[in-house]
Amino acid sequence: QVQLVESGGGLVQAGGSLRLSCAASRSIFSFNAMDWYRQAPGKQRELVAAITKGGNTAYADSVKGRFTISRDGAKNTVYLQMSSLKPEDTGVYSCHTQNAVLRQDYWGQGIQVTVSS
Repeated sequence: QVQLVESGGGLVQAGGSLRLSCAASRSIFSFNAMDWYRQAPGKQRELVAAITKGGNTAYADSVKGRFTISRDGAKNTVYLQMSSLKPEDTGVYSCHTQNAVLRQDYWGQGIQVTVSS
C-alpha cells in the first residue's frame, strides 16, 4: 500500500513553466517505476512520463524536450518539470505506480494544470 499526493498545479500562461511533485508514503524504490499521467477534457488518460527504479526515463512524444521527470529518493518524491507549456497540456495530472507482484495500481488524487493562450 502507498499513498501518493500531488502538488504544484495551477494556472499558467502559454510558454510558462510549472513543477509538479508527487510525494509517496513509502520508498519510491519499492516500485519498478513511477509515472505521470494526464487527462484532458473529453480525452482518454495518457501516459506523460515515467522513471524506472534504475533511473531510466521515458516520455510521450508530445512532451519530449519540454518535460522532465526526476526524483528525490530521500524525500520519496517524484517531480515533473514542465516548460514551454501549451494550451493542449491542460488537464488533470496524476501520479501513478504499481505493485507488480500484486498487480495493484496506486493513483494520486490528481491535480489540475491549466495553460491559457
